[in-house]
Amino acid sequence: MKIYDNLTDEEVFNIACKKNKVNKEDVLSWNIAKKSVDSRRKDDVHFSYSLNLLMKGEKQEEKKDLLLIDNKKTIDKRPVVIGAGPAGLFAAYTLALNGFNPILLEQGKCIEDREKDVEDFINNRKLNPNSNIQFGEGGAGTFSDGKLTTNINSELNKTVLDTFVKFGAPKEILYLTKPHIGTDNLRKLVKNMREEIIKLGGEVRFNTKVVDFEIQNNILQAIVTNTGDKINTNDAILAIGHSARSTFEKLYELKVNMEPKPFSVGVRIEHLQEDINKAQYGEKTKLKLPPAEYKLAYHGEDGRSCYTFCMCPGGFVMASSSEEGTIVTNGMSYFDRSGENANSALLVNIIPEDYKDKYIKDNPLNGVYFQKELEEKAYKLAGSNYNAPAQRVGDYIGENKLSADTVKPTYKPGVTYVDLNILFPEYVNKTLKEGIKYFGTKIKGFDKDDSILTAIESRSSSPVRIIRDEYMNSNIIGIHPCGEGTGYAGGIMTSAIDGIKVAKTIISK
Repeated sequence: MKIYDNLTDEEVFNIACKKNKVNKEDVLSWNIAKKSVDSRRKDDVHFSYSLNLLMKGEKQEEKKDLLLIDNKKTIDKRPVVIGAGPAGLFAAYTLALNGFNPILLEQGKCIEDREKDVEDFINNRKLNPNSNIQFGEGGAGTFSDGKLTTNINSELNKTVLDTFVKFGAPKEILYLTKPHIGTDNLRKLVKNMREEIIKLGGEVRFNTKVVDFEIQNNILQAIVTNTGDKINTNDAILAIGHSARSTFEKLYELKVNMEPKPFSVGVRIEHLQEDINKAQYGEKTKLKLPPAEYKLAYHGEDGRSCYTFCMCPGGFVMASSSEEGTIVTNGMSYFDRSGENANSALLVNIIPEDYKDKYIKDNPLNGVYFQKELEEKAYKLAGSNYNAPAQRVGDYIGENKLSADTVKPTYKPGVTYVDLNILFPEYVNKTLKEGIKYFGTKIKGFDKDDSILTAIESRSSSPVRIIRDEYMNSNIIGIHPCGEGTGYAGGIMTSAIDGIKVAKTIISK
């Protein structure tokens, strides 16, 4: 159903009934199933709605809680979940719901204290390596746009969305075509989820990093933390995120099977949100529309690709370093997406062959070393004070002149204008430039000279996959790789779903 006005849900329901000649008195219940903006034709921009109606004489479909498992088994030792990002939180919540009293360990701080550390870094350049945008309750996604889109078709998609709403997310995420929570709602949500895990019998320990694993006869027996505690367990879920580099090193030392995988590096590109709105919606519409988004991909003749990722309408480029002497960027939006700029990661794919023998021959962690080398180079290039290196698009793809401040960069503590061609390998520069020019043919003004590039975006995905079998075990029985960091997810939704899947496997085994 097309709607050409900004209406309340009740008004949309009334129109739907009138258009379909439905007597409202015969409707027992209803809900909006889907809402999207259709802007394919700039002279016909409208909202598109689908509604679910339950009519008299029809039976309400019985809902099954997919997080509950009909299994009366118990285990002698409590399972441990390592990492409190989306995968870890949903794994711990699923275990707690089923009476398994998990212990959730997070090397960073709770969200209340983590927020203070993030503010201290962006305002005073004081980095806490254990509490930052990468580490802490909620994971890296907590300081993002909170996108809930996914390409996987799983029966758990709705379960995850329902769970988010239960813990404080806006109800609109249940029906918007491109739902997002926003960093402001995510921060409240993860706290509520933590409190429910504890209420159900779970335990949550912050400032607690796993430093060793005790293994006998190829079976996990215990884990050791930085606090000196030894936790006896036969099940540890590795929801460690893709920035847990020291944990990757420890697992490699223990001969846990892992392999390098493709990942991406690049920049954050910023435009005025007003310009993106005009390009996507046209200039004639009178509808009050949400800040416009985009998703673009370019495939070069040499096999390299450039693509946009984690686009943040009305958002900010965030200082996301987790190691001293490095620069890492990420994007963030509040739920209302009211910022002046739009930003998006602009990435080029990196394959294992690019760095195979550059560091340590046949080492699966060479991708980690490749990332870190670029992050350290970015830090030095911008002046070694946690400023990020930045450049205008026109200068980057043109004459390589140092930039002047036109579109105002949102990155804090600040930016230093440099020649970004110095930062990246030539094959990355080549594909980035080709991609920017191509995207300018898809979105008017994307390649404008005054658009800002801020480097470096290097943590969009993990460079490592820890191999697991059909029972979610690594080659060490009881060590269960899970989520984005171990190579099995890509975003909040898929990470949450993978956390549920691993937890259910442990419960059912």
